Amino acid sequence: MNRTDGSDPAALNPRPPGPADSGSRRFGFFRLKDHTFVDYATQAYLVIVGLLILFFYRGPAELRNSLLAAHVVGLLAIQTLIRAAARRPGNRVIGFLRHFYPILLYAGLYRETGELNRMFAGAYLDGFFIRFEEKLFGCQPSILFMEKLPWLPVSEIFYAAYFSFYVMVAGIGLILYLQEKRRFWRYVAVVSFVFYGCYLAFIFLPVAGSRVFYTAVPGFDHAQFSFFPLAFPAAVQAGPMYKLETWIYRAEAPGGAFPSSHVALALCTLYFSWRFVPKIRWVHLAVVILLCAATVYCRYHYLVDVFAGMLTAALLIPLGEWLYRKTGG
Repeated sequence: MNRTDGSDPAALNPRPPGPADSGSRRFGFFRLKDHTFVDYATQAYLVIVGLLILFFYRGPAELRNSLLAAHVVGLLAIQTLIRAAARRPGNRVIGFLRHFYPILLYAGLYRETGELNRMFAGAYLDGFFIRFEEKLFGCQPSILFMEKLPWLPVSEIFYAAYFSFYVMVAGIGLILYLQEKRRFWRYVAVVSFVFYGCYLAFIFLPVAGSRVFYTAVPGFDHAQFSFFPLAFPAAVQAGPMYKLETWIYRAEAPGGAFPSSHVALALCTLYFSWRFVPKIRWVHLAVVILLCAATVYCRYHYLVDVFAGMLTAALLIPLGEWLYRKTGG
C-alpha cells in the first residue's frame, strides 16, 4: 500500500539520480545539489565584490592583493565546508558551521566596505545628504534631537536601544535555532541577504553618517562646519552605554550609513520574531522603534538613512524569502 503522508522514501525520491542528474548539478569543485540559498548569496557577494576590486580598486597594491586573496580563500573555505557537511551529515559541529558560517563574515565584510567605498564616488557624499536634510526638514535632526533631550536617563535608553542591534541579531537567531533548525537556517539566509544588499550600497554610496559632525573622517571637508567638532552634552558623555558605543565605533571604518543597516536588520529580526516568537513580538517592536530613533539621537545616522533602511528592509526581506523558497530552502 502506498503511503501518501510524504514519509514514503519512494515518493520523496521516485528515482535514483543518474549520470544526467549528477552532471547537471556539478561543476568541477562545486556541487550545486548541496548548495542552499545562503551559499549562493554569500558566494555571489564574494565574487561580485572580488571582481569590483580586481577591475576598479585603485588603492595600495598590497591591500588590493590581500582583499582578493581573502575573497578566494573565503570561496574555497565555503566550498570545503559544504562538501564536508555532505560527506559527514551526522557530524553536529560541521552541520552547525555549515549553516552558521555567514554570521562569522559580517564584521569583516563590513570593514571591507570602508576600504572600498570610494572606488566609484571618489569622496564621501555626506555634503549632499546634509544639504538635503536641511532643505527637507529645515534643520539637522541628528544635531537637534540630542540638543533637545540632553539628559543622562534619556541618552542611556537610546544608546542601549542602539546596542540592542547586536542582541537582536544573535538573540532571535538563538531562539529560532532552539525552536527548529530549519527556521534558523531560513533566518540566517534572509538576514545575510539583507546584510549583503546593505554592503553593496555602502560601496557605491559612500556616506559616513552624522559622525562627520564630531569625528574627523579622511576625505571629507570638515571646514564647512563652524562648530566642528560638535560637542556632546556632559551628561550624555557620563553614561556607560555612551562610552561602550563610542569604544565600538572607534574600531569601525568610516562609511556605511546609507541605508542604515541597523534599521534594515532590526526590521528583519522583527519580521522573524513576529512570525515565530509571538511572546516577544510587542516588546521587540518597541525596542526596534527606539533603535530607529536612536540612530539619529546618538548621531550615527541622518534621518534619511533611517527611511532608506526601512525601504531596504521592505524590498529585500520579501525578495530574500522568495529566493529562499525558489532555491529549495
